[in-house]
Amino acid sequence: MIYETKIRELREDNDLTQKEIASILQTSQRVYSRYETGANEMPIHHLITLCIYYKVSADYILGLPEGLPYPKR
Repeated sequence: MIYETKIRELREDNDLTQKEIASILQTSQRVYSRYETGANEMPIHHLITLCIYYKVSADYILGLPEGLPYPKR
């Protein structure tokens, strides 16, 4: 699942509007809508803000599998 779907599902599961999330991100509803449709890529600082707000990991929003090993040095 791609992150566009995850951020939409998180917003809908929390009964929030795009305008409310846009306000949290300090952006416009139009810009946030473009993140959900995939027309614009979401900046990392917005990803971090959403992770903190929803209390989920970036891996979850990005759809990465659990337990990925860190690179070995």
